[in-house]
Amino acid sequence: MAPICFLFDLDGTLVTTGGAGMRAFDRAFRERFGRPAQIRSVSPAGKTDPEILAEVCLRALGRLPAPREEEALFRRYTELLEEELRRTSDFRVHPGIPEVLSRLHGRAGCLLGLGTGNIREGARIKLEIPGLWHYFRFGGFGGDGRDRKALLEAALRRGRALVDGGTDFERVYVVGDTPRDVAAGRAVGARVIGVATGPYSAEALERAAFRVFPDLGDPDSFLDLVLE
Repeated sequence: MAPICFLFDLDGTLVTTGGAGMRAFDRAFRERFGRPAQIRSVSPAGKTDPEILAEVCLRALGRLPAPREEEALFRRYTELLEEELRRTSDFRVHPGIPEVLSRLHGRAGCLLGLGTGNIREGARIKLEIPGLWHYFRFGGFGGDGRDRKALLEAALRRGRALVDGGTDFERVYVVGDTPRDVAAGRAVGARVIGVATGPYSAEALERAAFRVFPDLGDPDSFLDLVLE
């Protein structure tokens, strides 16, 4: 039987970083450009890291970043990210996430991946600290494209490459906490599970999602649904 693929968003879905990512980004931006990033004027929810950087540069500099500037800034950002994560008191893993991931990871016929706007190294740092990174064999990341549909398509290509014979999945679930996650998941033909653990209410997500949970604090309910 073909496997079931799960693509999890990261920020707001798996963890909340307490603003550590934005602080690291602002510090890297100030070092690179000598001025504040005006990061609080940008809503990051559901956006990719390159998309956020482009928006910040337009506001702060009046232009888009050059490729070499983007590369250098993200390199410095990842150097600062772990420091900011370890000093924050607001970093937390959302309810039920460790059990959901552990049970899916240990189940035959399930393949776990990420579908996140974070660049890959940023995602690794955010998930290694709470011990979640090892659950994900592949993913689509902010470096795969500025829009979420492109990064989900990249994740699916990588996931299919791990399946014997390159067969397609029985079904695909995208789990996320923003309307952008929902829209991108639907655009790639996935069943989208909304979780209201980010900035959006369940009502804002359930207009287009396959199902919405307030959180995954009841892992059995989530697993019964997706494993049928």
